[in-house]
Amino acid sequence: MERSAGSSRRRRRSRPVLGGTMAVVAAAALTVTGLVSTAQAADVNNARNAGFESGLANWTCAGNSGAIVSSPVHGGTSALKATPAGQDNAKCSQAVKVKPNSTYTLSSWVQGGYAYLGVSGTGTTDVSTWSPGSTAWTKLSTSFKTGANTTSVTVYTHGWYGQAAYLADDFEVTGPDGGGGEEPGPVIPAAPGGLAAGATTTSSVALSWNAVSGAAGYKVYRDGVQATTSTGTSATVTGLTADTAYQFSVSATNAAGESVKSAAVSARTAKNGTGPVTTVPKHAVTGYWQNFNNGAAVQKLSDVPADYDIIAVSFADATATQGAVTFNLDTAGLNGYTDAQFRSDIKAKQTAGKNVIISIGGELGTVRVDSDASATAFSNSVYALMQDYGFNGVDIDLENGLNATYMTKALRQLSAKAGSGLVITMAPQTIDMQSTSGEYFKTALNVKDILTVVNMQYYNSGSMLGCDGKVYSQGSVDFLTALACIQLEGGLDPSQVGIGVPASTRGAGSGYVSPSIVNAALDCLAKGTNCGSFKPSRTYPSLRGAMTWSTNWDATAGFAWSKAVGPHVRSLP
Repeated sequence: MERSAGSSRRRRRSRPVLGGTMAVVAAAALTVTGLVSTAQAADVNNARNAGFESGLANWTCAGNSGAIVSSPVHGGTSALKATPAGQDNAKCSQAVKVKPNSTYTLSSWVQGGYAYLGVSGTGTTDVSTWSPGSTAWTKLSTSFKTGANTTSVTVYTHGWYGQAAYLADDFEVTGPDGGGGEEPGPVIPAAPGGLAAGATTTSSVALSWNAVSGAAGYKVYRDGVQATTSTGTSATVTGLTADTAYQFSVSATNAAGESVKSAAVSARTAKNGTGPVTTVPKHAVTGYWQNFNNGAAVQKLSDVPADYDIIAVSFADATATQGAVTFNLDTAGLNGYTDAQFRSDIKAKQTAGKNVIISIGGELGTVRVDSDASATAFSNSVYALMQDYGFNGVDIDLENGLNATYMTKALRQLSAKAGSGLVITMAPQTIDMQSTSGEYFKTALNVKDILTVVNMQYYNSGSMLGCDGKVYSQGSVDFLTALACIQLEGGLDPSQVGIGVPASTRGAGSGYVSPSIVNAALDCLAKGTNCGSFKPSRTYPSLRGAMTWSTNWDATAGFAWSKAVGPHVRSLP
């Protein structure tokens, strides 16, 4: 969410158009004209550190644009993430030893934004191929032939100017051994250590464990039977019986096989009546209330219209303790609005059946939760604010990075403290919800049993992929519905999906749509009517509703947004 008034983004470069097919030199079959006296050596993968398991060793990335990430990965435990910036297309390359007059196949798995794969210095025809971006791992492949004097080539990957970061993993330069030999394959990983049970509900138990070197994933067992899998170091086992003890263990897996199981831990689910519930209406409107003056209408909480069911107070402030937050009412910026009035208005809204929650993050938020200590500090401090001010819950609007493992722990600790009625909302950006492997998406799925709604920000985005793999531009019905479909089909319940948009043209730098477009998107998803060119394969009648930034910008525009969208949300089936 933006503290400042909307500002335009730098114009993106035009995207390349490939005229015709890209030049690819096919490997011709060797014609034997005489007796063959020796056997040909087997082809090997000549790329070094092909899966980035040794960081960026053997690789060079322009402008420090490349980094190693542990999720998402295609294989092993690491992958390359490279981010274009300005005139830099985030090119990463490696010199590979090859044999002259030989044919090689070049391939890599990519995900995210535009991604190119190519080779130069072949001594014949240099080749490349590309992907326009995808939410799932996609294999790029081409082939080349070396010249009579070529003993080394440069293989590379890069993105495109102004586009989203891309990921690459598991490179292969397959052909005759150029002298480097093939790297050894993976070995079966060791058993995970440090398995511990976390927060419990009547039907679930949260688990965490230590990472294992060389592991690509983990299997979680309940009473000796596999219950779920995870690519990280935490998981929540669901579908359990209330007030029942269970034994859990975990194993590590990779391409070589599965480790022995870890030492088991025991955990008991909560008794009936202690599980989380929500007081939020079936269809709800969320609005962010600004605790600062950025040119939008200054409001008291009492000025927020009744069309809003959830009011997110924006924002909590970070403290000197990592992960911990506090709240400071901007009395001076809000025309003398006092702390006593603010507290009284919270109670009045709740008496009227509304939920008032504290939002964490925003455009300038610096709250980091990336360790056990910071997760505990987060949950303790948020719970303290709930007790102090009477907030109904918390909104996660961290736009500068989120760690799924530790935010999951923090929210489950908060749930264990707050109990029934806790409201948890999230406001990720569009890029955060393109894939279930993203940290925000993983967090939402990890806490699905206690999550109220995810109101993704369908603005300040540019073009993104829909669930059908097509690219959609912001500002249209199709952008709202095709991107919402990713969440609806990616594991979230329809009641946990909302559409987040600016309340006016001044509320964001780009992506504003009129209330009529919002209502059409709600109809398309909930009823299958008023769709654009994209129409979902099924309807989602229990879709939660809509969100806006902000109630203040709504007031600035005469409450045109809430007057139109609020009644429409309440009319959904």
